[in-house]
Amino acid sequence: MNSSQNGTLSVEKINADEKSAIAAINSAKNVEELKQVKIEYIGDKSPLAKANQALGSLDPQQRAEFGKIIGAAKNQVNQVFAQKSQALESEKDAQVLLTERVDVTLPNRQPLPGGLHPLTLLTNEISDLFLGLGYEVKEGPELESEWLNFDALNIPVDHPARTMQDTFFIEPRESKLVLRTHTSPVQIRTMLEQTPPIYVICPGKVYRADELDATHTPVFHQVEGLVIDENITMADLKGTLDYFAKSIFGEEVKTRLRPSYFPFTEPSAEVDFFFNGRWIEWGGCGMVNEKVLTACGIDPKKYSGFAFGMGLERTLMVKYGIEDMHDIVEGDVRFTQYFGVGKR
Repeated sequence: MNSSQNGTLSVEKINADEKSAIAAINSAKNVEELKQVKIEYIGDKSPLAKANQALGSLDPQQRAEFGKIIGAAKNQVNQVFAQKSQALESEKDAQVLLTERVDVTLPNRQPLPGGLHPLTLLTNEISDLFLGLGYEVKEGPELESEWLNFDALNIPVDHPARTMQDTFFIEPRESKLVLRTHTSPVQIRTMLEQTPPIYVICPGKVYRADELDATHTPVFHQVEGLVIDENITMADLKGTLDYFAKSIFGEEVKTRLRPSYFPFTEPSAEVDFFFNGRWIEWGGCGMVNEKVLTACGIDPKKYSGFAFGMGLERTLMVKYGIEDMHDIVEGDVRFTQYFGVGKR
């Protein structure tokens, strides 16, 4: 058989192909090279595979003889390949263990814990304060109707607040929808749904067409208060604001009211408080306008009330000496850590 030959098949050629395959396998330096060797010397297009395909051209006796020779060669090549593959895989695993070794003696790094934003903490503090006084906390939609946001609050059609320079209107304009410019619509909803006495605060997010700078932002937060009851006076309003200011800024804080104008209150006033040696404007307030009470179905001859509204960003900035609005809205962990957020 050593010299038997038929066409392209010969014992010498099969032995040479076997030796070539084994040499290539043994020369592979890593798993990737061995994969390429398998394609060339063990795959369907390898010399031994082609020799096996050529068996069909032989007569039965030669086919049996050459089939045994080719089978033995392939078995030998597969055996060498399996041994080499196991060796290279072991080397690869050992290298991975060496390069990706974890030093268990190093201190672990724990992610910073989450927490509530300082604005949320302030909102909760104010809510708890007024809940303790017997108030309810009311919320409403941020996408609001023009009637609730303006008309019901006695804000006329030609008022500057109803221009596109101050308010975000929703297309199409015929929808009569806006992003609420204050949380006062929540007060209107409350008066439409409840009968007096009414004692509520309305914290929430509001929108104005402002640019983001050190003291302004197009999206900010307010807290508004509303009281409707019999025999409510400006003295009740002043006492409530005094208590509110002292609870937030400290017992030494003083407040004052300056005459002002708002369509939904009459009389109206600006609220200032004395803090760190200076008077600071805080928000607006006043007695609820009789036209607003009437629009909500409340008898102004029997009931009166007051309302007030403060910006939470302004309150937070003054309380903690924050000078730039960007610190509040940009989510820098160095800012929130000051309030205990993100500390271990």
